[in-house]
Amino acid sequence: MALVIISPCIDIKDGICTTSCPVDCIYEGDRMYYIHPVECIECGMCESICPVDAIRYDDEVPEEDASFVKLNEDAFKNEDGTDNFPGGWKKGQAPLPDPPELQSLANRSQ
Repeated sequence: MALVIISPCIDIKDGICTTSCPVDCIYEGDRMYYIHPVECIECGMCESICPVDAIRYDDEVPEEDASFVKLNEDAFKNEDGTDNFPGGWKKGQAPLPDPPELQSLANRSQ
C-alpha cells in the first residue's frame, strides 16, 4: 500500500480528498475515509489537498499512527478475510464499516 489515511481524519471526514482522486480509490467509512491499497495509483493528489494532513505514504506514517496502515488494509477485507474490490467510490454510496480496532480510537488532532 502506498498511501494511507491516519488519525486526524477520525470523525472529521472533510471528504475533499475524494474530489481529487482520479481513480476513486478513497472510500468513506463510518468514522473516516480509507484508501484502497490496490486501486490507488500513488499519484499523491489526495495528500496535497487534505485539510487536516491525514494522508501519508506508508513509509512516512508517524510511529503513533503506524496501526493505520493495517486499519486501511482491513477496511477492504471481507468477513472471510478475502480482499474486497468495490470498484471505485461514488458519492452517496453507503459507508464501509470501520474495522473494529477503530472503535476505541479517538481523533488525535482534537
